[in-house]
Amino acid sequence: MVDRLAVLLDRFSVSAQVFHAGALCGINTLEGEAGVGQLHLIRRGPLEVFHGDTSLQIDRPSLLLYPRAMSHRFVSDAEKGADMACANLRFEGGAQNPICAALPDVVCLPLDGIFGASDVLALLFEEAFTQRCGRTALVNRLFEVVMIQILRQLMETGEVKGGMLAGLSHPRLRNAIVAMHEAPSKDWTLDELARVAGMSRSVFATHFREALGITPGQYLQGWRVGLAQQALQRGKPLKVVASDVGYGSEAALSRAFKAHSGLSPREWKRQAGAAA
Repeated sequence: MVDRLAVLLDRFSVSAQVFHAGALCGINTLEGEAGVGQLHLIRRGPLEVFHGDTSLQIDRPSLLLYPRAMSHRFVSDAEKGADMACANLRFEGGAQNPICAALPDVVCLPLDGIFGASDVLALLFEEAFTQRCGRTALVNRLFEVVMIQILRQLMETGEVKGGMLAGLSHPRLRNAIVAMHEAPSKDWTLDELARVAGMSRSVFATHFREALGITPGQYLQGWRVGLAQQALQRGKPLKVVASDVGYGSEAALSRAFKAHSGLSPREWKRQAGAAA
């Protein structure tokens, strides 16, 4: 089986920074910070969570993932509180990070329902709730491991409907998607992608659009533009970026870039720099 996450996480990393470990008592509101998601691990509740017009009642050890900034409020017992470990998440490329963009606004999963995570979670809680040398660095890395396990869980159970993760959940479409991820500069045709997926051309095109909501060509363009944005932020010249992501000239990349983002590469880079 192809590794659906390897190239994604290699190209677009996710980093964690723990900011709370211990009891959270009473009413606590966390305001969303632009460009920052959050992952909360609830070891002991009960806990009620409010975000927008929605609330969740958590009565068993669970996790809450907010991949994008969203204000949310925790309500727990004023004296006993809820035992939690919380971390900020930064997706390389911000909201344009394909992993961040593919996730729903809120993910809530019971901890015992995440396959293979029990040992990692046990170690994370042990380290988070003590004051050992290297604690913060270790807990940060463990949060990142849990994030990978969440992505794996969502893909293997098919819990995300629509978008890239839904495509990566499909037993055949994922082969074509990973192929595009691994070789974005290749001049892919619909016939070649269908062959990689082990499907006929028409069936592949239909299933791809049904699963991801866009055509394979649109998906490839979005992946290439995302890589181009990342490279531009790192200071690579536009001419080099165009060749690296599969466009024969700066003009060809600029046309694809504007069709996808509404901005030319230079306009986008200037806007991204102003927002940083």
